[in-house]
Amino acid sequence: MIAFTCTAEEALAKLRRGNEAFLTRETPLGDVSPRLRLKSCEQGQKPYAIVICCSDSRVLPESLFSAGIGGLFVIRVAGNVIDNHQLGSIEYAAEHLGCPLVLVLGHDHCGAVDAAIRHDPDGYIKFITDEIREAIGEERDPLRASCLNVCHSLRRIEESLAIRADEEQGLRLIGALYELQSGRVRFLDEEGCPCD
Repeated sequence: MIAFTCTAEEALAKLRRGNEAFLTRETPLGDVSPRLRLKSCEQGQKPYAIVICCSDSRVLPESLFSAGIGGLFVIRVAGNVIDNHQLGSIEYAAEHLGCPLVLVLGHDHCGAVDAAIRHDPDGYIKFITDEIREAIGEERDPLRASCLNVCHSLRRIEESLAIRADEEQGLRLIGALYELQSGRVRFLDEEGCPCD
């Protein structure tokens, strides 16, 4: 039985409040004090949410959600795609750290999504764009494609048997899109897909 740090609903409420605070502040809010750094070093981490997001340098999950040290377990990969490494990290954070919420956070103006739509890269980038192409099919609108990509990543996570077992114990999965210009995070399951 997983000992979650809080309920998924409480974690989602923290993310929502944190994003609202981010929208109105000139400086970041999260606690990054030496006191908290020492406490988390001595007592371990107890993040309340797992955030899978793009590696884009304009997407800063801790800032977007006004989180400090130990608040979020962040997994970053271009295009917020999911493979076995991300699944293992999610399982670890849920089962061993007690994170009750998994958030797949896409964003508008995503370079990886754009590359999948408009280019045919080679090398290792192709692994990322092929995964995104599978997610978006023939979609050519970048915002709709980003939304479809988030939904695809959520499905990939739900395919994991271990994560399904964790869901039965209270783990919750949710998708969202971050708007670079406004700073707002749109949660897909409760606010609807912003590209519809």
